Amino acid sequence: MTLRMALVWLMVAGLSADSVEAAGLRGYFRYPSVHDQTVVFTAEGDLWTVSLAGGRAARLTTHLAQETYPRISPDGRLVAFSAAYEGAREIYVMPLAGGRPRRLTFDGESSRVVGWAPDGRVAYATRHYSTLPNTQMVLVHPETLDIERVPLEQASQAAWGADGKTLFFTRLSKQGSSTKRYKGGTAETLWRFGPKTPEAIPLTANYTGTSRDPMVWNGRLYFASDRDGTMNLWVMDTNGTAKPQQLTRHRGFDVLRPALSEGRIVYQWGADLRVYDIGEETDRKIGITLPSDFDQTREKWIEKPIEYLTALDLSPDGDRVAVTTRGNVFILPTKPGRRIHLTRNPGTRYRGARFSADGKSLVALSDATGEFEFYRLPANGIDPAKKLSADGKVFRYFPVPSPDGKFVAYRDKNYELWLLDVAGGKSRRIARSENYNFSWLSWSPDSRWLAYVVAAENSNDRIHLHDVKKMVDSPVTSDRYDSYSPTWSSDGRFLYFLSDRNFESLVTSPWGPRQPEPFFDRTTQIFELSLVKKQRSPFQPKEDLGEDRPEDAKSKTQKADTKPLRLDLDGIAARISLVPVPAGNYTTLSATDKHLYFVSRSTTKKRTRTLQAIRRDAEAKPVTVLSDIKSFRVSGNRKKVLVHKDDNLHVFDASGSAPKSLSKSRVSLSGWRMSVDPTTEWRQMFVDAWRMERDYFYDPNLHGVDWKEVLERHLPLVDRVTDRAELNDLISQMVGELEALHIYVRGGDHRDADDGVSIGQLGAVLRRDADRGGYVVEHVYRTDPDLPDQVSPLSKPGVEVEAGAVIESIDGVSTLSVDHINVLLRNKSGRKVLCSVRDPRAKAPRRVIVEPVSSSRAADLRYDQWEYTRRLAVEKSGKGKVGYVHLRAMGRTNIAEWARHYYPVFQRQGLVIDVRHNRGGNIDSWILEKLLRKAWFYWKPRVGKPYWNMQYAFRGHLVVLCNEKTASDGEAFTEGFRRLGMGRVIGTRTWGGEIWLSINNRLVDRGYASAAQTGVYGPEREWLIEGHGVDPDVVVDNLPHATFRGGDAQLDAAVKHLLEKIKKDPRPVPRPPKYRKR
Repeated sequence: MTLRMALVWLMVAGLSADSVEAAGLRGYFRYPSVHDQTVVFTAEGDLWTVSLAGGRAARLTTHLAQETYPRISPDGRLVAFSAAYEGAREIYVMPLAGGRPRRLTFDGESSRVVGWAPDGRVAYATRHYSTLPNTQMVLVHPETLDIERVPLEQASQAAWGADGKTLFFTRLSKQGSSTKRYKGGTAETLWRFGPKTPEAIPLTANYTGTSRDPMVWNGRLYFASDRDGTMNLWVMDTNGTAKPQQLTRHRGFDVLRPALSEGRIVYQWGADLRVYDIGEETDRKIGITLPSDFDQTREKWIEKPIEYLTALDLSPDGDRVAVTTRGNVFILPTKPGRRIHLTRNPGTRYRGARFSADGKSLVALSDATGEFEFYRLPANGIDPAKKLSADGKVFRYFPVPSPDGKFVAYRDKNYELWLLDVAGGKSRRIARSENYNFSWLSWSPDSRWLAYVVAAENSNDRIHLHDVKKMVDSPVTSDRYDSYSPTWSSDGRFLYFLSDRNFESLVTSPWGPRQPEPFFDRTTQIFELSLVKKQRSPFQPKEDLGEDRPEDAKSKTQKADTKPLRLDLDGIAARISLVPVPAGNYTTLSATDKHLYFVSRSTTKKRTRTLQAIRRDAEAKPVTVLSDIKSFRVSGNRKKVLVHKDDNLHVFDASGSAPKSLSKSRVSLSGWRMSVDPTTEWRQMFVDAWRMERDYFYDPNLHGVDWKEVLERHLPLVDRVTDRAELNDLISQMVGELEALHIYVRGGDHRDADDGVSIGQLGAVLRRDADRGGYVVEHVYRTDPDLPDQVSPLSKPGVEVEAGAVIESIDGVSTLSVDHINVLLRNKSGRKVLCSVRDPRAKAPRRVIVEPVSSSRAADLRYDQWEYTRRLAVEKSGKGKVGYVHLRAMGRTNIAEWARHYYPVFQRQGLVIDVRHNRGGNIDSWILEKLLRKAWFYWKPRVGKPYWNMQYAFRGHLVVLCNEKTASDGEAFTEGFRRLGMGRVIGTRTWGGEIWLSINNRLVDRGYASAAQTGVYGPEREWLIEGHGVDPDVVVDNLPHATFRGGDAQLDAAVKHLLEKIKKDPRPVPRPPKYRKR
């Protein structure tokens, strides 16, 4: 059965979206909570109530922001929930009977309601109070707003025992990837912590998968687990000694987000809510009808379609611009004229529209049949579209039509290059690659030759020419250098391209601080390849012979761009010459009749792009056309240039410069709006996500999953969806069947409350104390004093607020006059405020100017303190012999962490490399390479100590610390360290995500379900890390309570191990030999 047939069958067999709504079946129900006979749940992003017996629901909230994680109070009067009313997701409480919500937290960071403690306080999960970013449990009083941290370093979900004191908790928060049957190091497990136990006790350690959502009833512990391959309800004794018993036996969909009250467990299953009755041992669906107008399913208007842009093209004459945006194709006139919407097919996505050479039509990809096929779209927007292909099986990239209109060149996700015969509708594969995909497809003016780029065996990009007539392929550049971005001259006699051949290092030697290494800037040069023998280059100066240049000799009556060309391929490699443009960081080369256009990229952090041009003659110099652009295109007749700059489009003459008044070249976007039908768009996005996972996933067999069956099972629920968040929830359930990490379902066009207000942070732990007249500073976060720009706002010179001080007012307003001090810091991030502060032993307050930081910077301050105090601990316990380096992630900015922390201690006898909580990235090879450097000889100057070559090589003993939050490239580094025999790995098993991802597979509204597209295996031919994680050589766990109290057993074990190694093998610098005597 084809995908199109499957989709049609599903639509016929099921109900249409309209009939679903008419039958009262629309509604996708999540986050249930139950008390007695009342259920609260989330639908349409709002909270609703319904009887446990089912029936007509009643809406509780109406705010545009999402309200989630509701929990009803034990007395049934209140419901606590999480909502992002003013930016970050905070905790609110409201009467269950309805009323205005009251805000309980002002943390400025995401918080999630967990439940109600027996004493009437609201328990919530947050990272706001942790230094190392762990999810912790906090209790907040719904009246006084006083908070208390549960003394556990890691706790994500919780339920209290009958004594009201014993806590049953899920230790780790759910790892962020959408996967099922996960058994990596971050799997959620159940623990118990009580007043009579010095440390939390694991209850489900005998199962490596997931056990979560603890619920206590009649002395037994109920929870959700995937022990039978699907998340179901289970029960065990509260001591964890007896074997758990399975209660539900669902297949197809997981039990999600269960909640218990009076012996009944309500949970999400698919799009429905169900209830399991413990006493009766029965399970049933709760039939719910939403009395709603389903506002988010109505047609909506996109105010700025340019924000969803995915492709641009300029008409052959430069009078129109084709814009592919939000899955639709528009033609915008460059002068006053008719704006044309070419694609009015709700639920169909169009991609990569390109003009034909005559400008009368466009070629685009469309998924109208269930697979992406090529279509011809009439440019007038009136005539019917024509399907050009019927063989779509895998993701295809944008079409490149030939100038004569006979062929469409394209590449696909299987690293294959194809030519579509437009008349016959058949595709012919012309090349296949084993080394990355094809790129930079470019047709010759006579349509006989297709230039393209593909990686050679050594991974260098190489330009090839394909003879469409003879079906012969010829490489025309060397594999010694990367060559790319080929573009043809107007007459087809020259091929211009970019190539990276200039290697002049800005760093001249390995001598200097921090192990200087070569850095090649401005590697790219522009080259001219003569395709015909014995012709002069337009860049070659005229000589006394007085011979005309090729373009001067060209017949004015002959259309040179359509005359068949005969290329001289023999000896072509010797006919390459350098265009007189200084080497730079160039990309995207295009030729007009008289100029070459190209983009210059800056190497600054901002990474700006500048459009440059050079006239094709001997005396010309490159000039800047326009700065800070996003992209550009040249028209088919090479007379016009289209530039995308900011959110504007500009079209102007290809004269080598931009118009003096750029605004006059602007394509009018005024009044341009487009409408979308959310329900049909959601269905298209769901199928598109399914299709792209199929085509991007590293294993063509999709881990053996029947992927069509997965679609058939989940697709009918799309008609139940009422908002974008619910669609993400459903996509997550679907892609989870692949059982792979690095699949994240995020983003999309969500309903926006548009009233976000950030909260400024003071970088300290504060406590309300009415008796002392304000908020007491309990602790100011400590950071590295060598980095004064990174200290807490309260530690800045001149401010210097210490622990014990009281902040009495901010900008003249008493801090006790508001619910929380942070109320006075709303919208104050980065803005100076006046604080009245009473120092610990002062009789009167003083006034200081403080500049609060953002919530993200405040989180960094807490993390800075954790890192700084680890370093100090190693300095003390390691007796000055052991150094410490922590890497938070493996990205571009994290190499700075390495430079900042490694080089000051490279000469030590031991080194702890701490990658706990490392979020991943891609620089593992940089770090491993530096650690592989060995000292193999020593320099001895006349005076002073010897020093060694290789510079900054570490000569001592190494330890790597990892834990359950070490992820992705952090795991690659850890496994590489272990496999390369560099030292011992200490800690706990890591996350287990080593199929590297792509987020290029965007949906029409810019959301995505990222694809795990590159697997990793070792020389023994076994897949590495994925789904399990890296096992440490020595298992040491930082237990929840001891760690909360300040312990760090893993760090202690690392230092102890290194001191033992140093004692056995101190590795002093070898003494110099005796000087020679003649």
